[in-house]
Amino acid sequence: MERENMTTLHSYVDEAIDRALSEKRIVGTVVQVAVGGQLIYNRAAGFADREHKRTMSENALFRLASVTKPIVSTAALALISQGKLSLNDSVTRWLPAFRPKLPNGEYASITVHQLMTHTAGLTYRFFQEDQGTYELAGISDGMDLAGISLEENLQRLASAPLLYEPGNMWRYSIATDVLGAVIEKVTGMSLKEAVQMLVTHPLHMTDTDFVAVDPDRLTAAYADGPEEPRLLHDELEQVPFIEGTAGFRLAPNRANDTSAYSSGGAGMVGSTGDFLTLLETLRQGGKPILTEAVAAEMSTNQIGELVMPYWPGRGFGLGFTVLKDAIAAATPESPGTWRMGGTYGHSWFVDPREELSVAAFTNTALEGMSGQYTTDICDAIYAGIRESKEAART
Repeated sequence: MERENMTTLHSYVDEAIDRALSEKRIVGTVVQVAVGGQLIYNRAAGFADREHKRTMSENALFRLASVTKPIVSTAALALISQGKLSLNDSVTRWLPAFRPKLPNGEYASITVHQLMTHTAGLTYRFFQEDQGTYELAGISDGMDLAGISLEENLQRLASAPLLYEPGNMWRYSIATDVLGAVIEKVTGMSLKEAVQMLVTHPLHMTDTDFVAVDPDRLTAAYADGPEEPRLLHDELEQVPFIEGTAGFRLAPNRANDTSAYSSGGAGMVGSTGDFLTLLETLRQGGKPILTEAVAAEMSTNQIGELVMPYWPGRGFGLGFTVLKDAIAAATPESPGTWRMGGTYGHSWFVDPREELSVAAFTNTALEGMSGQYTTDICDAIYAGIRESKEAART
């Protein structure tokens, strides 16, 4: 993009951010946009900690929640690239004790592919009603302070019935926590060590770990409120989600607790810039951590025509959604765009056709994950791209 056309994109994104802040829908944000391998937009705005008047910084650390999933999924794919793990492996090859049953009492075989595509028959506690099977089994979603090990959580998970025969449905789930345990067995390391070896160290993602690498840069956590976002305190707090479900149990201080188990689906802490580095690495073919063939599989729809609740027009790759129908999804993104988010208030997407990677992190759940802010940022970026193309033609 020419510099004057970048200015147009900047003004649109600035407007979207300023509007969300002035309307008190978010407390603070860091937005980074890369086009053609170049960082063309990088802004920190609002407060990292509203109560202490600490302004947001570009290197602020965020509780990543489900932004953890593509990082841990990439670690598994690095092992696949090295020939140490296969998508077709049965989970019991690596975790012999993990043998959940179907509602009829029969054991069901689960593969690594089904874990990575969320077709393994699992769910999350926050998707179930109060006193659902996961809550009764004491299963942690990976965002509370459960005081249990990963092994214990998987034992509890295996005691709860599967929702469906693996491979027959798509349901967003705790499967990436199980994948994390598989990674531990394959490598003989803790998940923290394995992710460092396979992903964060090779990519110099020095801000990203299962605890905050610098507590002073960690943002305060907020949730949607009636007039402005409410501060989430360190102890366990309930955040409503979809009507009729139990909702999220969030313990923000998990980000500083070295005793908390490493949740492969929700447990990491990191910066916007680190995550954009991962996105750009994957968009450009995965080197040096993945083979190009494996990176291509990651961003290819793996679930056929299975229906994805809450994500119309999208399929699922090996760790994130893949856009199939932009009209059904009501988005300006190009078909083939990858997208996901995180409970604590994050959204991100990669549009390979436009050579575009975007990471928009906030400290406000759930507005920054699924609210109007995510739509406004996306629309602003594509409006800027569209106008830059029109200007280049004239």
